Amino acid sequence: MKNLFVILVTYTQNIEVIDKILPSHREYLQKGYESGRLLVSGPQNPRVGGVIIGCFADKEEAKAFTQKDPFFLKNAANYEVLEFNPILHHHSLKEFLNAPNGCN
Repeated sequence: MKNLFVILVTYTQNIEVIDKILPSHREYLQKGYESGRLLVSGPQNPRVGGVIIGCFADKEEAKAFTQKDPFFLKNAANYEVLEFNPILHHHSLKEFLNAPNGCN
């Protein structure tokens, strides 16, 4: 089982700019789900950024993923990538953590 990554997204533009980019950002994330890389994502509360949790080969691949995000491409967010080892997890995550396209 490979490590998981938590990507903390912090907006650097006002929420009106973020809302204009949001549809393309979500389309980009959807590709991550389709490839088996992403587990969950969503906005922080309060809405100052977002959180993305997924599986990547290594921290460099996770960073490369962020650099193709429309928020990054439009200078609307900063990213912090945290890596961790999912030793304990809910049984429902077993399939994701062992998927051939994801965390395998």
